Amino acid sequence: MGTRRKGRILAFQSLYRYDISHAPLKELFDFSWLGEERLSKYSSEALNFAHILILGTIKNIDRIDTIIRDKLEHWDFTRLARVDLAILRMSVYCLLYKKDIPYSVTIDEAIDIAKEFGTEDSYRFINGLLDGIYRKYKM
Repeated sequence: MGTRRKGRILAFQSLYRYDISHAPLKELFDFSWLGEERLSKYSSEALNFAHILILGTIKNIDRIDTIIRDKLEHWDFTRLARVDLAILRMSVYCLLYKKDIPYSVTIDEAIDIAKEFGTEDSYRFINGLLDGIYRKYKM
């Protein structure tokens, strides 16, 4: 698994934690829930990339959530699965603000993470939503 994939997974997991507990950034950034042994297996590059994604997403969460809400059709934002929401938030942040990452990479990574951590249909839902957001905003 590549460095950025590891960073994305850590960021997604931290954003999920943030949504559930509203943990402060300090706690999100220390990844203490991993334990020292597991944490030691992550490179500083993966941890730094995760920090960038977490901070950027949380800093811009109101705009990100508005964009997600606007694209939902016949679905209430509050009914989104928390795993899907964390993946969507991180991915929309990347689409909006991380211009150095091609949109196709962002969407492909979101799909892969959804396949691993989401429900059976999460990846289809996330793919459709992110593709629609990208097409609407042509980031």
